[in-house]
Amino acid sequence: MPRHVTHVPLRWADMDAYGHVNNVVYLRYLQEARVDMLFVHAPKQGAEQLAEGVVVARHEISYHAPLHYRAEPVRVETWVRRVGNSSFHLGYEVLDIDGDGARTVYAVASSVLVPYDLEDAHPRRVAHEERLVLESFLELDGPEPGKAAA
Repeated sequence: MPRHVTHVPLRWADMDAYGHVNNVVYLRYLQEARVDMLFVHAPKQGAEQLAEGVVVARHEISYHAPLHYRAEPVRVETWVRRVGNSSFHLGYEVLDIDGDGARTVYAVASSVLVPYDLEDAHPRRVAHEERLVLESFLELDGPEPGKAAA
Protein backbone atom coordinates (compact mmCIF):
# COMPACT_ATOMS: atom_id res chain seq x y z
CA MET A 1 0.00 0.00 0.00
CA PRO A 2 1.17 3.55 -0.59
CA ARG A 3 2.47 5.68 2.24
CA HIS A 4 1.44 9.28 2.64
CA VAL A 5 4.44 11.55 2.03
CA THR A 6 4.86 15.02 3.54
CA HIS A 7 7.89 17.25 3.13
CA VAL A 8 8.32 19.14 6.40
CA PRO A 9 10.47 22.29 6.47
CA LEU A 10 13.15 22.55 9.12
CA ARG A 11 13.51 25.73 11.18
CA TRP A 12 16.73 27.22 12.45
CA ALA A 13 15.23 27.03 15.95
CA ASP A 14 14.85 23.24 15.59
CA MET A 15 18.56 22.82 16.35
CA ASP A 16 19.84 22.17 19.82
CA ALA A 17 23.21 22.94 21.40
CA TYR A 18 24.72 19.88 19.68
CA GLY A 19 23.97 21.25 16.21
CA HIS A 20 21.29 18.73 15.27
CA VAL A 21 17.52 18.75 15.36
CA ASN A 22 16.35 18.43 18.95
CA ASN A 23 14.49 15.23 19.77
CA VAL A 24 11.33 17.02 20.94
CA VAL A 25 11.01 18.76 17.56
CA TYR A 26 10.29 15.39 15.96
CA LEU A 27 6.84 15.48 17.56
CA ARG A 28 6.11 18.63 15.54
CA TYR A 29 7.31 16.90 12.36
CA LEU A 30 4.97 13.99 13.10
CA GLN A 31 2.12 16.41 13.76
CA GLU A 32 2.67 18.25 10.48
CA ALA A 33 2.67 14.96 8.56
CA ARG A 34 -0.40 13.70 10.44
CA VAL A 35 -2.33 16.93 9.86
CA ASP A 36 -1.50 16.81 6.15
CA MET A 37 -2.69 13.20 5.93
CA LEU A 38 -5.80 13.38 8.12
CA PHE A 39 -6.96 17.00 7.89
CA VAL A 40 -6.06 17.79 4.27
CA HIS A 41 -6.01 14.59 2.21
CA ALA A 42 -8.46 12.31 4.08
CA PRO A 43 -11.40 14.73 3.68
CA LYS A 44 -10.76 14.81 -0.08
CA GLN A 45 -11.26 11.02 -0.03
CA GLY A 46 -14.55 11.13 1.90
CA ALA A 47 -13.37 11.04 5.53
CA GLU A 48 -14.25 14.60 6.53
CA GLN A 49 -14.84 13.66 10.18
CA LEU A 50 -11.11 13.00 10.70
CA ALA A 51 -10.51 16.72 10.23
CA GLU A 52 -13.15 17.53 12.84
CA GLY A 53 -11.37 15.95 15.78
CA VAL A 54 -8.67 13.41 16.52
CA VAL A 55 -6.63 13.28 19.73
CA VAL A 56 -3.30 11.59 20.34
CA ALA A 57 -3.40 8.90 23.03
CA ARG A 58 0.24 7.78 22.69
CA HIS A 59 3.50 8.44 20.82
CA GLU A 60 6.62 6.30 20.61
CA ILE A 61 9.81 7.35 18.82
CA SER A 62 13.13 5.64 18.17
CA TYR A 63 15.96 7.85 16.96
CA HIS A 64 18.32 6.33 14.39
CA ALA A 65 20.60 9.13 13.14
CA PRO A 66 21.11 12.82 13.87
CA LEU A 67 19.31 15.22 11.55
CA HIS A 68 21.22 18.44 10.95
CA TYR A 69 19.55 21.71 10.03
CA ARG A 70 19.48 22.54 6.31
CA ALA A 71 17.30 24.56 3.94
CA GLU A 72 15.68 21.49 2.34
CA PRO A 73 12.66 19.89 4.03
CA VAL A 74 12.79 16.43 5.54
CA ARG A 75 10.57 13.65 4.21
CA VAL A 76 8.03 12.11 6.57
CA GLU A 77 6.29 8.95 5.39
CA THR A 78 3.10 8.06 7.23
CA TRP A 79 1.01 4.91 7.06
CA VAL A 80 -1.67 3.13 9.07
CA ARG A 81 -0.55 0.20 11.22
CA ARG A 82 -3.96 -0.82 12.55
CA VAL A 83 -7.57 0.37 12.60
CA GLY A 84 -9.70 -0.57 15.59
CA ASN A 85 -13.27 0.31 16.50
CA SER A 86 -12.39 3.45 18.45
CA SER A 87 -8.73 4.12 17.65
CA PHE A 88 -6.13 3.73 14.95
CA HIS A 89 -2.36 3.50 14.88
CA LEU A 90 -0.10 5.44 12.54
CA GLY A 91 3.49 4.62 11.67
CA TYR A 92 6.07 7.18 10.55
CA GLU A 93 9.56 7.35 9.17
CA VAL A 94 11.46 10.64 9.18
CA LEU A 95 14.05 10.26 6.43
CA ASP A 96 15.89 11.38 3.34
CA ILE A 97 16.18 9.48 0.07
CA ASP A 98 19.23 10.27 -2.04
CA GLY A 99 19.46 10.23 -5.84
CA ASP A 100 20.39 6.53 -5.82
CA GLY A 101 17.35 5.62 -3.70
CA ALA A 102 19.35 5.04 -0.50
CA ARG A 103 17.33 5.85 2.59
CA THR A 104 18.74 7.66 5.63
CA VAL A 105 16.24 7.12 8.42
CA TYR A 106 16.47 9.63 11.25
CA ALA A 107 13.55 8.32 13.30
CA VAL A 108 10.81 5.70 13.32
CA ALA A 109 7.67 6.52 15.28
CA SER A 110 4.12 5.45 15.99
CA SER A 111 1.02 7.17 17.35
CA VAL A 112 -2.26 5.88 18.71
CA LEU A 113 -5.07 8.23 17.70
CA VAL A 114 -8.66 8.43 18.88
CA PRO A 115 -11.46 10.08 16.88
CA TYR A 116 -12.98 12.74 19.10
CA ASP A 117 -16.22 14.68 19.06
CA LEU A 118 -15.07 18.17 20.02
CA GLU A 119 -18.58 19.56 20.30
CA ASP A 120 -19.78 16.93 22.80
CA ALA A 121 -16.30 16.47 24.32
CA HIS A 122 -15.98 12.68 24.13
CA PRO A 123 -14.23 9.99 22.09
CA ARG A 124 -16.19 8.41 19.25
CA ARG A 125 -15.95 5.32 17.08
CA VAL A 126 -14.14 5.14 13.75
CA ALA A 127 -16.80 5.74 11.06
CA HIS A 128 -17.11 3.39 8.09
CA GLU A 129 -15.92 6.06 5.62
CA GLU A 130 -12.94 6.82 7.83
CA ARG A 131 -12.05 3.14 8.06
CA LEU A 132 -12.04 2.85 4.26
CA VAL A 133 -9.69 5.83 3.86
CA LEU A 134 -7.42 4.71 6.70
CA GLU A 135 -7.22 1.15 5.38
CA SER A 136 -6.06 2.50 2.01
CA PHE A 137 -2.79 3.34 3.84
CA LEU A 138 -2.58 0.05 5.76
CA GLU A 139 0.92 -1.39 6.09
CA LEU A 140 1.15 -4.15 8.67
CA ASP A 141 4.85 -4.91 8.35
CA GLY A 142 6.34 -1.40 8.40
CA PRO A 143 9.18 -0.54 10.77
CA GLU A 144 8.30 -0.01 14.42
CA PRO A 145 10.03 2.09 17.06
CA GLY A 146 12.10 0.03 19.43
CA LYS A 147 12.46 -2.88 17.03
CA ALA A 148 15.46 -3.61 14.82
CA ALA A 149 14.96 -3.21 11.07
CA ALA A 150 14.43 -6.46 9.21
